[in-house]
Amino acid sequence: MIYLRLVARGFWIVLLTAMNVIQVTGGHYIGAFWIALLISMTWWTNAYAVGQHLVPPRVGALCYGLGGACGTVTGMALLRWWYA
Repeated sequence: MIYLRLVARGFWIVLLTAMNVIQVTGGHYIGAFWIALLISMTWWTNAYAVGQHLVPPRVGALCYGLGGACGTVTGMALLRWWYA
C-alpha cells in the first residue's frame, strides 16, 4: 500500500507542476497561485514521509518516479484540453 501511495504522490506532484508551468507561462495568476499552494502542501507531505523512513530508498525513488512520469503526461494532456 505504501508503494501505491508513493506512485500516487509522485503522479500528483508532477501533474500539478506540469499544470502550473502552463498557468505561469500563460499569465494565469489565480490558477498559478492555487496550484502552487497544492504543490507546496504535497512537498511538505513528501518531506514528512521521507523523514519517517517508510520505504527503501531505491524502491521509493522508482515508485515516485513512475508516478511523476505519468503525472507529467496527464498534466500536459489535461491543460491542452482545458485551453483548447
